[in-house]
Amino acid sequence: MGRLGVDLYPLQTGVGLDRVETFGRFLGGSPANVAVAAARLGLRTALVSRTGADPFGTFLHRELKGFGVDDRWVTEAAAYPTPVTFCEVFPPDDFPLYFYRLPKAPDLEIHPHELDLAAIRAARVFWATGTGLCAEPSRTATLEALRARSGEGGGDGGAGRTTVFDLDWRPMFWTDPAEARPYYAEALRHTTVAVGNLDECEVATGERDPEAAARALLASDGGAVRLAVVKQGPKGVLALAADGTRAEVPPLPVEVVNGLGAGDAFGGALVHGLLAGPDLEETLRRANAAGAIVAGRLACSSAMPDPAEIAEALARGTGTIGTGGTGPTGTGAGAGTDTGGTGATSTGTPPEKG
Repeated sequence: MGRLGVDLYPLQTGVGLDRVETFGRFLGGSPANVAVAAARLGLRTALVSRTGADPFGTFLHRELKGFGVDDRWVTEAAAYPTPVTFCEVFPPDDFPLYFYRLPKAPDLEIHPHELDLAAIRAARVFWATGTGLCAEPSRTATLEALRARSGEGGGDGGAGRTTVFDLDWRPMFWTDPAEARPYYAEALRHTTVAVGNLDECEVATGERDPEAAARALLASDGGAVRLAVVKQGPKGVLALAADGTRAEVPPLPVEVVNGLGAGDAFGGALVHGLLAGPDLEETLRRANAAGAIVAGRLACSSAMPDPAEIAEALARGTGTIGTGGTGPTGTGAGAGTDTGGTGATSTGTPPEKG
């Protein structure tokens, strides 16, 4: 549930937007990308979001269907245009994002009364994000969906199912981290799995040390969090479970093209692993590999790997296994980077989500 828009990514690397001549157009938005990533791994997925009543909205519906993501809960908000996001590609570690979501993004116009709470409760995994809390009515809708999962919203609350809260901190959508913290705390009261990088964990918990941040997430009010996943940049990823299980996995090397989609690929593979039931360390290894593969490709959504590609990356010990769609031209590709603990490593820390 959450952000959906159009990514317009330059087809040249090492070139500022003022000099880019051609762009590729892709489905974007972190929750949408996670849904696509999970679908690529064979899961049945759906998205709750909104678009404008415009050609870009039509494009996004077509892309979701093409990727195998159920779009029945993606509706139009005619008053607002479908958002677009530009990026610059300066491998290995610099990928500035430029969000065009004014006067307001349609995905922030999700209203509580429009939610299909029965479907939300029934899902084996429900994924919500911090960005959904940054404005009304999306804030109330996101929290209502999470409460429905935990049982406070009526019904069985999705007992025995997994509710993931991706901390997804985007400073440009908030006035101050302190503004976000109480809403994050309320979301965590209804969350069984919390996922974030070090910056996001610091916003949510006040802790930046990975171990302390994971323990703080597990100790969130309400005691609902059963698994905390902390992405640590060049140190890989750490996961702590409430039962004491601990796993820490190093990143997978890759020649980076664009690090922006690595976290979303990690998320989709994490969901797959949580459902498939391998041990925690194996789940993290596969999620890291998925992130590394996408970091070695230009796009986010269309770059998401399938199970065979993840197996190949793990066998070869590198995320550099193919272009995965439209590739860039120009200077700078192939230098290697760190994608914030989502699977790729070399020299830097670009953003993790599209």
